[in-house]
Amino acid sequence: MRSKFSLWLSLIYVVFQCSNAQLSVGFYESSCPEAESIIKEEVRDAYFRDTGFAAALVRVHFHDCFVRGCDGSILIDSTQTNKAEKDTAPNKQVLPVYEVIDNAKARIEETCKGVVSCADIIAFAARDSIEITGGLSYDVPAGRRDGQVSISSEVFRNLPSPAFNLNQLTQAFANKGLTQGDMVTLSGAHTLGRSHCTSFTNRLYSFSTTSSQDPSLDPLYADQLKQQCPQNSNPSLMVPMDFTPDITDVAYYRQVLDNRGLFTSDQALLMSSSTRDQVIENAQNPFLWSSKFAEAMVRMGSIGVLTGNAGEIRENCRVINT
Repeated sequence: MRSKFSLWLSLIYVVFQCSNAQLSVGFYESSCPEAESIIKEEVRDAYFRDTGFAAALVRVHFHDCFVRGCDGSILIDSTQTNKAEKDTAPNKQVLPVYEVIDNAKARIEETCKGVVSCADIIAFAARDSIEITGGLSYDVPAGRRDGQVSISSEVFRNLPSPAFNLNQLTQAFANKGLTQGDMVTLSGAHTLGRSHCTSFTNRLYSFSTTSSQDPSLDPLYADQLKQQCPQNSNPSLMVPMDFTPDITDVAYYRQVLDNRGLFTSDQALLMSSSTRDQVIENAQNPFLWSSKFAEAMVRMGSIGVLTGNAGEIRENCRVINT
């Protein structure tokens, strides 16, 4: 009898093949068979140096896909004449993690030059990060090619803000071809990592003209956050995004239900009966959420992909080919 895991992985594969035939699982089996194992090794080595790398790699995939599609444009360095995506505040926060991609790319280029895209390396690394932190592994359809444009001003126009309400969140995901259900599921990525205090201190000190503190935030949790993030404190201070920041689990959803979602956008998931029901379901069914999350990651990974002769295969992920 096939396991639940294999059944779900097969479902993910079938759903993806029906929705986007441009990418395919096993894309590099013949052209670069060692690619996925090399990436997995680099992710593992980085994770054992610093567990925070896993969350950062997942974040890079999300931020890459929401700006110009999943084309690796987040990896391009700025030049004297262009400020790139990498140098905006949301992406500068994960600067050290770009070296993990660089290391994987360098090793792959030694094995099979000019074959594996930087965009695909990001997608594989995100999957491996979820797996190493206890999440469900899944097959990553590949065949993305790398974009040749990276513009900093496009980042804030496309990335959902931590201050978004439910309607804004739903629209931001709809703009990328994702459903409200996908949004609730992918919000669970906040189970990993830490956030700078500046992303949420408005909820503690300057929420509105009538209340300095967000009344939807659990008061005890708010007091704890104020101790960790004093008003006008060092902007580099960070706090865990949930109580198990190095594990892919459903603690995030349980925390949201306790009115302890860190961001306004987290607490917004309780603002409709439909999304609230999904939060409850995810909190109560870890395997179900893990399966939905894997499936949603595959869908997100197909946003705006370049395939065929579009784009390029960058030799160096930081620089467009000349």
